[in-house]
Amino acid sequence: MLLALDAGNSNITIGAFEGSKLVCQWRLRTVHEQTADEWGILLRNLFAPANLDIGNVDGIIISSVVPPIDSTLAAMTERYFHTSAMFVGPRTDLGITIKYDNPYEVGADRLVNGVAGFYKYGGPCVVVDMGTTINFDVISRDGEYLGGAIAVGIGIAVDALFSKTARLPLVDFRPPKSVIGTNTVASIRAGLYFGAIGMIDGILEHMVNKMGPDTVLVATGGQAHMIVAGSRYLKTVDEHLTLEGLQMIWERNHSH
Repeated sequence: MLLALDAGNSNITIGAFEGSKLVCQWRLRTVHEQTADEWGILLRNLFAPANLDIGNVDGIIISSVVPPIDSTLAAMTERYFHTSAMFVGPRTDLGITIKYDNPYEVGADRLVNGVAGFYKYGGPCVVVDMGTTINFDVISRDGEYLGGAIAVGIGIAVDALFSKTARLPLVDFRPPKSVIGTNTVASIRAGLYFGAIGMIDGILEHMVNKMGPDTVLVATGGQAHMIVAGSRYLKTVDEHLTLEGLQMIWERNHSH
C-alpha cells in the first residue's frame, strides 16, 4: 500500500492507494508544532476505522510546501511506518520537463499537478488548484511545465477583509444567493465569490489565448466545485488530481 501526503499551508491531504486505486482519503489541518509522534499516532488512528492495516504500507510519497514540517514528517514515516518517505522536488524523475527559470522555486504541489494534468488529460493543459493560494499550472503539448500564475486564495481574502477593516465581520465562505448583497455578510460573500470567478476566468482567458483553443482546463482543490459552478471556462473538477499525481510519480520511480 502506498501512502501519499500533500502537505499544504492550511491542510494535509492524505491518500491510501492499492496499486493505482485510491481506497481512502483524509484531510488534516497543517499544524507546525505537531511532533513526529503526534503525527504518527494521528495517522495510525485513522487506519482502523477505514479497515486498513498500517503494516501494509510499504511506500510513502510526500509533496510539501511547508519546509518547517518536512523533517517532522520524515521522522514520523521512519518511526511509525519503518520506511523512508520520498519527497517530490525538481530533481525527482517526474516524466515532464521543468521550464521554470529556477526549478527550485516551484512548489512541489504545482509540479505534481502538472504531472497529473498532463498524463490524465494531455497537453496543452492548465490545472487550477484552489487552496490557500489559487495556483494556475501550465503544461505544454510536449509535456513541459511552463509555469503559470499564483493568486490570492479565498481563505486569505476572507482573513484580510476581517483583519484589515474595523467593522467587517469574519464570514464563512459560501456561494451567495445574488451578486447584489442586501446585508454586509451577503455583500462580502458576493464580492468573494464573483471576484474569485472573475479573476480565475480572466487569467484563464489570457492563458487560453496564449496556449491555444484546445487547451484542457482542470480544477482541483477544496473550493473547486463551488467556483466551477459559476465559471465560463472551468467545467472539469478532478478532486483527487494531486494525490493521483503523487501515485503516478511513485509508480514512475519504483516500476523497475
